[in-house]
Amino acid sequence: MTGKKAQLTVDGIAEPIELPVYEGTTGPAVIDVRSLTNNGFFTFDPGFMSTASCESKITYIDGDEGILLYRGYPIEQLAEKSDYLECCYLLLNGELPNTKQKEEFVKAIRYHTMVHEQIHYFFNGFPRHAHPMSIMVGVVGALSAFYHEALKIESEDHRKTAALRLIAKMPTIAAMCYKYSIGQPFLYPRNDLSFSANFLYMMFGTPCETYLPNPVLVDAMDKIFLLHADHEQNASTSTVRLAGSTGANPYACISSGITALWGPAHGGANEAVLKMLIEIGDESHIEKYITKAKDKDDPFRLMGFGHRVYKNFDPRAKVLRAACQNVLSELGLENDPLLKIAMKLEKIALEDQYFIDRSLYPNVDFYSGIILKAIGIPVNMFTVIFATGRTPGWVAHWNEMISYPFKIGRPRQLYTGATLRDYPG
Repeated sequence: MTGKKAQLTVDGIAEPIELPVYEGTTGPAVIDVRSLTNNGFFTFDPGFMSTASCESKITYIDGDEGILLYRGYPIEQLAEKSDYLECCYLLLNGELPNTKQKEEFVKAIRYHTMVHEQIHYFFNGFPRHAHPMSIMVGVVGALSAFYHEALKIESEDHRKTAALRLIAKMPTIAAMCYKYSIGQPFLYPRNDLSFSANFLYMMFGTPCETYLPNPVLVDAMDKIFLLHADHEQNASTSTVRLAGSTGANPYACISSGITALWGPAHGGANEAVLKMLIEIGDESHIEKYITKAKDKDDPFRLMGFGHRVYKNFDPRAKVLRAACQNVLSELGLENDPLLKIAMKLEKIALEDQYFIDRSLYPNVDFYSGIILKAIGIPVNMFTVIFATGRTPGWVAHWNEMISYPFKIGRPRQLYTGATLRDYPG
């Protein structure tokens, strides 16, 4: 906070309106416009592109410089030295855990990995062909019915319990969504495995034989979860905060975030990458599609290149690029037709001046889509995995908002409809 002031001069008002200016620890300063309503004005900012909806200490993004920080730590360092559960602890608590705290946190997560047995029967109400995201929205929202004994949001202990349950149960629910869609039995979690190894076990294991998760795939899966754990005030996080501002329980709030993430403009980008590769179909067609992508009058767009926030290289993509190469090498998939198309597109994007000038570098969705496809995860599960990884970020933002005095969210509008009129007759 600073003592700086901004002045707004409006025709017809004698005195300028003074507005406080606040500065954070880094990033652009903000002008506090709350007092404008006292003068008969709202601000107009479709998409909230210039509006700070809250004060937060969790995540910082500098899109121009390609920087992403979790609680001040660069994402590249966390991906190299940390793991997903440690980042969950960091996002929730503000500091990295010491050895004892890490052990206790991992133990607590493992304690909560199972879901209530009745939830197994809940799945039977869905068609087998239902999209996994539709199932996840319903099941996560229904958790409040099973864990209603700890729903006092004003209680720090209840919020902590809800956070642990959500992070722990999300991969179990995600794997159940997949197993249900293919008609295989659900597998109970194995708490002797790491978080990401356990997820792959629940996804691909069967009661018929022992499944041993490949360490290279486990590492890639953990990095995907870690890199997606939070991304500041994006659409789904803002949805969680807005729902939370009503006093709704955390399971309902996270379910609302999953719903927002389901939108193809948000969480469906890595799914769109695979659909694009399927559309291109063969390496021989790449040049034609590159030409289409460069034609501003052609509706075709290369998916997985460039980013709304990052005007430089997506820092998460740098990490996943190496993981992607490791996975393809480990599985011997360098000659997979779709993956060969992807690698050639990557080469063109990194070398073609058209893409370089426009900062259309491969983003995190490009590489995560390739990795997930190589691992054997179907396209309709991609956004479910995104939601699983993003859960600690959603919970951290929800908890941050609830922990301080807050007001119910109430955006304003510029009304351009009919004015007062009488009913005819």
